[in-house]
Amino acid sequence: MAAIAQLIKLQDYISRYEWDVYRYPSQYIRLKKDQWNKLYSIWENPENEMEFIESKNEQQSALSRIKSMFSKKDNHIRETGEEQEEQEILPETEQELKQYFLDKLLPFQLKWATSTVTDTSFIDTSYYADPVLKYFLQRFPDTYLIMYYPIFSIKNAPVDGEIVIISPIGVEIIYLLEAEEGASIMAGNERTWLIETSQNQRKILNPSIALKRTEKIIQSILHAEQHDFPIKKTILSRVNPIVFAREPYQTKVIGRQQYETWFQEKRQLDSPLKSYQLKTAEALLKFCRTTSVKRPEWEEDTDEFGC
Repeated sequence: MAAIAQLIKLQDYISRYEWDVYRYPSQYIRLKKDQWNKLYSIWENPENEMEFIESKNEQQSALSRIKSMFSKKDNHIRETGEEQEEQEILPETEQELKQYFLDKLLPFQLKWATSTVTDTSFIDTSYYADPVLKYFLQRFPDTYLIMYYPIFSIKNAPVDGEIVIISPIGVEIIYLLEAEEGASIMAGNERTWLIETSQNQRKILNPSIALKRTEKIIQSILHAEQHDFPIKKTILSRVNPIVFAREPYQTKVIGRQQYETWFQEKRQLDSPLKSYQLKTAEALLKFCRTTSVKRPEWEEDTDEFGC
């Protein structure tokens, strides 16, 4: 089955997970598994498609229903004017089918991360094509809860956070640092690092500063909630080597050479959702900033998942 992490917070958009963090993660896993099994069965045995027609009065096939689940006339389609093909051929290989499923599920994930039954946020449509967001959602297990650059509300003041992954075993704060291909990242002093290419050298702010800021926020929230959960900090570059004499204090540095090992460790974590994990997510969501409006009375919130 395709591995799909859960997007529980996207910047300051309203999220179903903040509405009920104990309901939606397990529901998401169950419904995703059900839809994948249906799609896979149809792909493997196209003649079985008719078995999924729900009633005699329903003329739409199971494959069309699954596709319509993913391609409702949502905000993205309405705003961009994009229309999907009525007839769509499924991929030939199982690996391609998994990617097809992941891509079709992305609008649904963004819907849950930007709306509830009663409220909605106006999403920046660039997130539908954000390669970094797709990477974190499509390459990690579905028991990983992702907060994508959340905006915390601390003493009524907004504070930007880095990418936060809440796994069954702890919280990992990630600073993604990637430069052009062929560049090297040089860890420097307390304030600045360097990015070096064959043509030039430029300074950047030490990533540890942003990581520490997010770590302090999370620590203070968990302390206020009398809750303890391990916190890690990671500076990550998937494409560039990071050269350093020693790692920053209590921070993992993952450059191009270390990336595959780090990535496989994340992928291979086989654990169900944990109560401490959900309690941590609930605490962090409580202190996130949310900007939303009430849904128009005439706007229905219905989809194939029924949520």
